[in-house]
Amino acid sequence: MYEADDRMIYLIRDNYNLLQSLGSFGINLGFGDKTVREVCEQQGVDTYTYLAVVNFTINGYRDFDDVSKLSVSTLLHYLSASHEYFLGFQLPTIRKQLVDALDEKDNLARLILKLYDDYSRAVRSHMKYEEKTVFPYVKALLNHEPTGDYDIETYSKHHGQTDLLLRELKSIIIKYLPSDGLHNNQLSACLYSIYNNEEWLASHAEVEESIFIPAIRWLEKKTKQNDVSAKISNMISKTGDNPDALSEREKDVVVSLVQGMSNKEIADHLCISINTVITHRRNIARKLQIHSAAGLTIYAIVNQLVDISSVRL
Repeated sequence: MYEADDRMIYLIRDNYNLLQSLGSFGINLGFGDKTVREVCEQQGVDTYTYLAVVNFTINGYRDFDDVSKLSVSTLLHYLSASHEYFLGFQLPTIRKQLVDALDEKDNLARLILKLYDDYSRAVRSHMKYEEKTVFPYVKALLNHEPTGDYDIETYSKHHGQTDLLLRELKSIIIKYLPSDGLHNNQLSACLYSIYNNEEWLASHAEVEESIFIPAIRWLEKKTKQNDVSAKISNMISKTGDNPDALSEREKDVVVSLVQGMSNKEIADHLCISINTVITHRRNIARKLQIHSAAGLTIYAIVNQLVDISSVRL
């Protein structure tokens, strides 16, 4: 497992396929003998998240000691840049290799190109869905903005690899497409690219499944907890300037209710009629939007109308 104090050049020397991921993270070459931590810090990349992805893709290492340490913004940048690389460079490059290696006058060759184009559309559709739906949802979470009813579980249930067509294409070329001489060399080179493409796409999907989705689940949980805390703080901060704040008499009624008194007992205690007690209770429920004894008890404790030690819980 690679660590933050290892030299970045060692990672690349031992794993040349990390070169593409460097670009997706936004790390430029020319980092000399600096450590992973030094390179990441100088180029604005979260070190923990970079190493989590690197160790996972190289060694399958998944035992992150704390998912909350993962930088969601770093993961978003990595995944978005990976999409750009794959859709803008990888797919067009392989198609050009196929065109150069095939005789477009041959019916089988045209069918193979059609199969590749079908595969490209499927992958493009999947990645564009992530860019239009998933990534904006995650950005809204990070910015504490409303996110509607969408959640990462919806994405997770429909998330999967989209490389079945590519496997079929690879198999057809190997089994059925005759070639010779120069075209044979071109087809072999193209097949090599297809194999690499297959491995890259599988690794990309696994990073989303094993790192990105758990990180978003944690972010969703944290966001919900913060929302609850904000609502409680808002209730605590309400003052008498609020037009819906309780009058002194209504507070007396709340205290009496919390102490377990009936309407008649409250009326006798406060020297008012039972009808007046009922009217106060109706106004209290309207103002506070609290209709249960437990809710009124919490309100009374939070607003220091009663001491928690005097309440029967």
